[in-house]
Amino acid sequence: MHGEEKPTIAVLGGTGKEGGGLALRWAHRGYPVIVGSRTSERAAEAAAAMNETLGGAGIIGAANADAAAKADIVVLAVPYAAQQSTVLEVRAHLEGKILIDVTVPLVPPKVSRVQLPEGGSAVEAVQKLLGEGVKVVSAFQNISAHHLTKLDEEIECDVLVCADEAETADTVVALAEAIGLKAWNAGPLANSVVAEGLTSVLIALNRKYKVPGSGIRITGI
Repeated sequence: MHGEEKPTIAVLGGTGKEGGGLALRWAHRGYPVIVGSRTSERAAEAAAAMNETLGGAGIIGAANADAAAKADIVVLAVPYAAQQSTVLEVRAHLEGKILIDVTVPLVPPKVSRVQLPEGGSAVEAVQKLLGEGVKVVSAFQNISAHHLTKLDEEIECDVLVCADEAETADTVVALAEAIGLKAWNAGPLANSVVAEGLTSVLIALNRKYKVPGSGIRITGI
C-alpha cells in the first residue's frame, strides 16, 4: 500500500463494537470504509455517528450484501451465531477478494471457556464454505474493542494473521500496521484455532484481574 490508492474496506458487523472500532481506525487513516449491517438504515446511522467522531464523511453505510459488493476487501466482524448466515448472504460478492474473518467462537454464557467448533477453527469452516475463489484470512480476534475506539491510544496487543497464502497474510499485516497495530504472519489458516481460543483466555484474564482489555505480545523476533 506504499503510495498506492487505498483499497475500499467493507466491515460487515460494523455496527458492533469490534467491527465499529476497526472501521473507525481505518477511516481515520484515510481508507474508504463501508459499514455493513443487516439493514441499510442501521448501517447509515452507525456511519453517520463515526463520521461525526472523525469530523469527516469518509464512511458510508450499506446493507451487508451491498457493502461487500462495493468493497475490495471484506471484514467479517459479526457474532459467532451470525457468522455462516452472513457469509452465505454475501457469498456472491466475495469471489476473488480477501475476506478477513474476525469471528471468535464464543458460546454464551461461558465466554471465558474455550469452545472451538467441531473440526477446529471457525474461520476454517468459512474457507470450506466459500471454496478456493475467496482468500479467507483470520485476524484481529485478540484485540479488545475497548482499545480500538481510542484512536490515539497505542494498543498493547499483537495481531496474529493466519492465511494459507503468505502474500495474502502480508496484505492483512499491512492493514493492521496501518492502524497502529503490530501484526505477524502466524502461518496457515489452520493455526487460527490458537487466536480464536486465546480470546476466551483473555476474557478470563480480564475478569480475574479486573482489567478492560488484556492482550498478547510476540517476543524474540
